[in-house]
Amino acid sequence: MTKLSPVVVVLGNNSIPVAKKIISVIPGAKLYGLAERTNNTDVDVNFTDFGTTLRELFADGTPIIGICATGILIRTLAPLLTNKRQEPPVLAVAEDGSAIVPLLGGLNGVNNLARQIATVFNIKAAITTTGEIRFGIALEDPPPGYHLSNPSDAKAFMSDLLAGNSVRLEGNPLWLNWLKSSSLPIDSNAERVIQITEKNVASTPTHLIYHPQAIAIGVSIHEQRDFSESPIPLIQQILADAELSPASIAGVFASQVDAAQPEIQVIADALNVAVRFLAPDELSKVMSRHQTSDVAVAVALAASQGQIIMQRQVLNITCAIAISDLPIDIKTTGKTRGRLAIIGTGPGRSDWMSPEVKDILRNATDLVGYSTYLKLIAAVTPGKHLHESDNREEIARASLALDLAAEGRFVAVVSSGDPGIYAMAAAVFEAWEKEQKPAWQGIDIHVAPGISAMQAAAAKIGAPLGHDFCAISLSDILKPWSIIEQRITAAAQGDFVIALYNPISQQRTWQLSETKKILLNYRSPHTTVVLARNIGRDGESIKVCTLAELSPEFADMRTVIIIGSSKTRVIEKPDGGIWVYTPRRYE
Repeated sequence: MTKLSPVVVVLGNNSIPVAKKIISVIPGAKLYGLAERTNNTDVDVNFTDFGTTLRELFADGTPIIGICATGILIRTLAPLLTNKRQEPPVLAVAEDGSAIVPLLGGLNGVNNLARQIATVFNIKAAITTTGEIRFGIALEDPPPGYHLSNPSDAKAFMSDLLAGNSVRLEGNPLWLNWLKSSSLPIDSNAERVIQITEKNVASTPTHLIYHPQAIAIGVSIHEQRDFSESPIPLIQQILADAELSPASIAGVFASQVDAAQPEIQVIADALNVAVRFLAPDELSKVMSRHQTSDVAVAVALAASQGQIIMQRQVLNITCAIAISDLPIDIKTTGKTRGRLAIIGTGPGRSDWMSPEVKDILRNATDLVGYSTYLKLIAAVTPGKHLHESDNREEIARASLALDLAAEGRFVAVVSSGDPGIYAMAAAVFEAWEKEQKPAWQGIDIHVAPGISAMQAAAAKIGAPLGHDFCAISLSDILKPWSIIEQRITAAAQGDFVIALYNPISQQRTWQLSETKKILLNYRSPHTTVVLARNIGRDGESIKVCTLAELSPEFADMRTVIIIGSSKTRVIEKPDGGIWVYTPRRYE
């Protein structure tokens, strides 16, 4: 089953210190807190229904560490207990950290997870598995880096050993170390065998097969591409010819230069393994040392520190297979493909952020943005690496984000409103195009939309953007005022509703007055104007006036101004207030 990061579940604030100790030794773990009993700022995810939340996590295969009584976990998950081979680890931890009890997931690492947590509290986990107590090993749950070929054979095999039978070990001496460190009854003449091998050997009830994840598949993509055929048959044939088990593949490895090539991920997905990328300078050293010009060979050698056993080229792909003397730690070998998400948080309120944006904020390793915007989301982003900068340093900020992503991190560039409207999405693409750094070429860049300032302002007052509209920034820092004048004039002549961004600042105090003069050449003095300030934030205000009444002191940089068209109307609300809307139908 897919290894997901664990979730630590707490039911009250008193459990949070223990939870954070646990998370300190489990990279990627998330803290879930019961909403009415925990502070929002102390947890990663709030939930309201304990039973539903736990059952959903369990059904998804997420390891669960509950800081609560064992009984509540057992009763909550009991209806889902149908297949022990598919059950994720479930543990109960005492509120003071004095007891750690593995409950479920014996075949998926629950005891190892319990021991890992126990180290934080200097106690022993309450492990009750007979084989582990007698021999100090769980045959059904090998350590990271090893795969048991047929788990259904392990239970009977362990029963035989507990009944007095001995076992013979076969395989690479280095691969056997974890078995030799146990108290297994080892006998070189025993009929029962445990074999550790990368070969595709069949398992039996008396012959357990473990596959060390020691195979590195190096892949390189040639410039002349032919996507008419799948690369998967090539990989399958290479493995078959070498008599290798797919279970021994640690990962697919490639140069960072090829990180954006889709075939690499296709191969990894077909083999159900991770992809890691190596830096070109590292590969150059390997190529020089081994006197090869083949990138696939260099990647396989660098990842495995072993020997090449096969190399082939088909279509536009070269593949090389190397085997390591020890299982390859995929977490410390190469880098993941860097991810850069450019997100819009809307006005800053949590309930105005899209689920996609919230998910990105939860999973990103680094947040890059204007300090004010990062502070707005501080409550939902605890424990992240923050990279703050001044609001005018857009290109520098974009370059920093790209550099961080090139290191294999998951970076979120934070904008308020929508990132593609007077915000950071354009800056990132501008930096990417201008600098063209080789390390940036493989980054996975994604833009996640948000609620723009003009949308938020319009929603507060009604529907002033109900028909054709445009947006114009009055800031002349990045474009000349002559261009701004042309656009205001054209929008006014076209009778567009106009959303004015950046209407005034401490350094720019005259542009709004000039804009008003231009508009009055084409619009009635009675044209409806909406001024919305800090919508969705503290100090929110909204004001409606006419174009004739519009004055610079009504606005600042946190204000978006909506100038109505000739069709925009004001109507009274039943409570005495007003709505502003622009009809969709022209009479």
